[in-house]
Amino acid sequence: MIEAFKHDDIIIKAGGRFKLCTLIQRRWQQLMQGARPMVETKGLSELEVVVQEILEGKIEISNPADELADDGEA
Repeated sequence: MIEAFKHDDIIIKAGGRFKLCTLIQRRWQQLMQGARPMVETKGLSELEVVVQEILEGKIEISNPADELADDGEA
């Protein structure tokens, strides 16, 4: 089992369980399609790579509504 899932830190960092699941799913799919990992992958599975990227703050889920609001203000 991945150690990070034993604590709520990763859930809080992602903004909730559902956002965490979505973030993991999207990033895992990107890695499977050939995206480059943003952390050292030596000895890690793809899922462990995604979790490590989240813990290090390398990836986060974006809200399309926030992006639209930012475009309207400029």
